[in-house]
Amino acid sequence: MKHLRNLVDLNVDDFHTILDWSLRLKASLAKGHRPDLLKNHTCALVFEKASLRTRVSFETAMAQLGGTALYLTGDAGWRERETIADFVRVLGEYCDFLVCRAFSQSTIEELASYNALPIINGLTDQSHPCQALADILTIHEHLGGKLKGRQLTFVGDGNNVVRSLARACGYVGLRFRLASPKQYQLPEDFIEELREGPPLDFDQDENIEKMVRDADFLYTDVWTSMGQESENDARKRAFAPYQLNEQLMSKAPERCRVLHCLPARRGLEITNEVIDSPKSLVFPQAGNRLHAQKGLLAWLAVENNYLASAAPITNLPR
Repeated sequence: MKHLRNLVDLNVDDFHTILDWSLRLKASLAKGHRPDLLKNHTCALVFEKASLRTRVSFETAMAQLGGTALYLTGDAGWRERETIADFVRVLGEYCDFLVCRAFSQSTIEELASYNALPIINGLTDQSHPCQALADILTIHEHLGGKLKGRQLTFVGDGNNVVRSLARACGYVGLRFRLASPKQYQLPEDFIEELREGPPLDFDQDENIEKMVRDADFLYTDVWTSMGQESENDARKRAFAPYQLNEQLMSKAPERCRVLHCLPARRGLEITNEVIDSPKSLVFPQAGNRLHAQKGLLAWLAVENNYLASAAPITNLPR
């Protein structure tokens, strides 16, 4: 059974197939077509963390593909009335997909281990694969598909988003740079894991100017993620020089564009002048969560034999 526990579950061809389907389904929607590829299919959503984009994009994606999404709240008994093992095996009798937004990556791994139904990682402490898919879709559209050799620089914490972005860049030939204080950079064991995947031109450094001088895209995220609230003051001090503001933008090439996975703490990691500027792709990026989710669901449907073939998708217009 195919899952998306993190981007390691995909090879280069899988990643490009999902991207292609996302582009086709987005183009189809723009022409007023909503093919019911997942008619009579259901997707359960189980979230331990608050959500706007992940929840709404998956619910909308299922609706536009002809299916149904079920948002399960506490009364479903998650982690309370029954074990994860019993919970997921019951859902496997009813549903076709399960999206879980969890505090720990181990929760996703445990859910997937039972192969009761395809599991989609909606975010964990270690990865955010759905966000990375939408990010690459956004970059692909902006560059007209010519990604190889271009540079994405992330300014801030080497967090779950960064881990997924770094892997995604390897799949499409983007250079990846991380400008971050030493204590918040990616650890060596993760960098070793990256080396086992597709070739990736990667570097990280405290020197912000060095990391942004050749950037085609500057990306940032909140300095303090959910579950890190006790570190908030220390993080504010450490990341204050890494704010994405007009001064930092002036260090990057004129062609550089801005990304943020949202929600944004305006005035902290990014200023109003930058996030609302003509160089910002932040809100099209958020919109692409929907289209990337649709491409992912379609890919999982084919891989898990919910659809007889990819023909209904690949025949869609670009």
